[in-house]
Amino acid sequence: MKAAFQPTQEYAQKLDKEDILRNFRDEFYLQPDSIYMDGNSLGLLSKRAEQALLTVLASWKDYGIDGWTKGNHPWYFLSEKLGEMMAPLVGASAEEVIVSGSTTVNLHQLVATFYKPHGNRTKILADELNFPTDIYALQSQLQSRGYDPDTHLIRVKSRDGRIIEEEDIIEAMTDDIALIILPTVQYRSGQILDMKRLTDEAHKRGILIGFDACHSIGAIPHSFSEWDVDFAYWCNYKYLNGGPGSVGGLYVNQNHFGTKPGLAGWFGSRKDKQFDLEHTFTPAETAGAYQIGTPHVLSVAPLIGSLEIFAEAGIENIREKSLQINQYFMNLIELELADMGFEIGNPEEDKRRGGHVCLEHPEAARICKSLKENHIIPDFRAPNIIRLAPIALYTSYEEVWKVVQTLKVIMTEKQYEKFANEREVVA
Repeated sequence: MKAAFQPTQEYAQKLDKEDILRNFRDEFYLQPDSIYMDGNSLGLLSKRAEQALLTVLASWKDYGIDGWTKGNHPWYFLSEKLGEMMAPLVGASAEEVIVSGSTTVNLHQLVATFYKPHGNRTKILADELNFPTDIYALQSQLQSRGYDPDTHLIRVKSRDGRIIEEEDIIEAMTDDIALIILPTVQYRSGQILDMKRLTDEAHKRGILIGFDACHSIGAIPHSFSEWDVDFAYWCNYKYLNGGPGSVGGLYVNQNHFGTKPGLAGWFGSRKDKQFDLEHTFTPAETAGAYQIGTPHVLSVAPLIGSLEIFAEAGIENIREKSLQINQYFMNLIELELADMGFEIGNPEEDKRRGGHVCLEHPEAARICKSLKENHIIPDFRAPNIIRLAPIALYTSYEEVWKVVQTLKVIMTEKQYEKFANEREVVA
């Protein structure tokens, strides 16, 4: 794209005409005269997700409690059905994936299951750039086992505040590490970690490793089973467009099937035994064992429609467009905004770059407010990051072009100066 790149609106329109995913844009509710660049925080509602929710709602109306086994989407098996639909997005078998819980609940479940300190191996390895909820959960898990998080939660440091080098993570895989928890994609800079390499290195040292895939699922392909990743967990409301507070998902490598859940609950039961209602827990023989409570059916339902779209679009096609439109975005930024104090904080190499552009500026908070005043929805991360996410299924190249032109006007006219350089309650 760099060789053919032109900074004109006509060129953006040409790219849109050539986009093989362009028709999926019609599947989503896009607000007129507004450009949505925050799909890496909350994806937009699709018409199919809306219809799926209405269909499941109707089954409650029509069947009452019999909705658990009747209707188009019987609730009793819905988490497993969605796990099967989601499995291609993480590169796993259907049995290795379940839609259940939330990011933090699933992390607690997986750490409670796979963190087994013994001998000298008592510490958990993470990184200093990871999303806070993961760190909070790890700290509380350590405390519950009687360990001091200040000494037993090891956080690999970043050399530049943006990315974590794989070499530094590997160096920290010492013989006192019992478990490793890392993000697939850094939520601020968008850096993709080399999951295969890190998994191989962890296993060479006898360490289990799990990944937080919140900022990668639905944006990049994964091969968790092929890479022999031990477990992973994620939310479904970002790139997967499952709706605010959508039920999360988790993956457990089939090599670990039969490992008793650290946090047992009745929905982790083998399906044919669950309603025996015995006080002896018989866990499922799949990732379904790591469910805890009754699924939130109405929060699960939109994923039925959303995942149908992903199956049709194909994750490889989604990734290809994501790389191209983000490269186009960065080209425009470098050409139009280079002398206005902006820096691109995400890696430039395709293999290290996730689904969003990390744009840094000392006035980031007030620039975000000015973007919203201009009907462009960005995402702010303190202290100086504007996250902008062109979503392959519904963002056009022309919209990206307009975002850069609007930023240029905001900075030239100093529109941002009317706002305080501090975040809102929800950033």
